[in-house]
Amino acid sequence: MTDTKKFTMKDENFVCEVCGFKVSPLGYTARDHCPHCLCSKHVDINPGDRKASCHGILRPIAIQNFKKSYKIIYKCETCGLIKKNIVAKDDNLDLIIEIMSHPTKIN
Repeated sequence: MTDTKKFTMKDENFVCEVCGFKVSPLGYTARDHCPHCLCSKHVDINPGDRKASCHGILRPIAIQNFKKSYKIIYKCETCGLIKKNIVAKDDNLDLIIEIMSHPTKIN
């Protein structure tokens, strides 16, 4: 039996490939998207494992209620995968509201 870890903590600096924003670590959990444009990169199968071979851009298409917060729903431009990530405390609220006002239908 293999140990399949579902979450690997990766809270690292990166430069957003979409908007060029220099992203700092979040500090309280793993940073998985740009707080400026909300885009992410399809690099994980399970959070933080860096085992996905796609490497496409994950674009935010909708926002979903989640407990006392929200999740960003992404669609990969390359493979079409739908993923969800919790909103971070420093995310672009104006963009979140815009996405909520004009969500893309999820197939």
